[in-house]
Amino acid sequence: MLNQLGRPGRVLLLGGTSEIGLAILAALPAPSDTEVMLAGRDEQRLAAAGKELPFRCTVLGFDALAPASHQAVIEAAFAGGPVDVVIAATGVLIAQDDVDRDPALAAQMIETNFTSHVTTLLAAATRMRAQASGTIVVLSSIAAVRPRKANFVYGAAKAGLDAFARGLTDALAGTGVRVLLVRPGFVTGRMTAGMEPAPLSSTPAQVGAAVAAALGTNATSLWVPRSLAAAAAVMRLVPRSLWRRARR
Repeated sequence: MLNQLGRPGRVLLLGGTSEIGLAILAALPAPSDTEVMLAGRDEQRLAAAGKELPFRCTVLGFDALAPASHQAVIEAAFAGGPVDVVIAATGVLIAQDDVDRDPALAAQMIETNFTSHVTTLLAAATRMRAQASGTIVVLSSIAAVRPRKANFVYGAAKAGLDAFARGLTDALAGTGVRVLLVRPGFVTGRMTAGMEPAPLSSTPAQVGAAVAAALGTNATSLWVPRSLAAAAAVMRLVPRSLWRRARR
């Protein structure tokens, strides 16, 4: 939920160096006195990212792989007053071949892409429920619809996140707090560098613009691009024997 001026006053970006997360911030139609909190591990990179944004930016230490610290991170973010928007953009993409060779990498990807969102967003939802306002933006993926053998651990993590976000949406109904579940397709950027773009791909800037626009509506879900919704419906109908042949 946006503030009374229709613009976010305080925003928390979990995964403060995320290309998509920063693109969302860059696209917000917000005044320069908006306070943006960038949460992540690398303070130098966070500070550098903040200098590129037209807002008042501060840095919060946040380690997705340290769940015992997540409650304190959220408490610190809300200590300065109500937070209007929380953007959950923490994520990593590790090649399936590497995960097959080292299952510990699978745990790292699941903890980063799924578990860390559960712990942080449950804490954020509690604070937003108390203030009776706010929007939580969750970055899911087309990979959540039907995991493929080429990246099924990543797809499983996103499927868990997608289900969590939908459940959180229902849990927060009637509280004044909204969840905006975003499902992009293939996004060309640092995370997918060296990979051949898939059909209906987009850029971080395109995803950012779409999310920023959706924040000004009452939408609770968003496909980027919108035509991806039809593709997802078709994906669910493909026979499993054919789905196994998909390269990625």
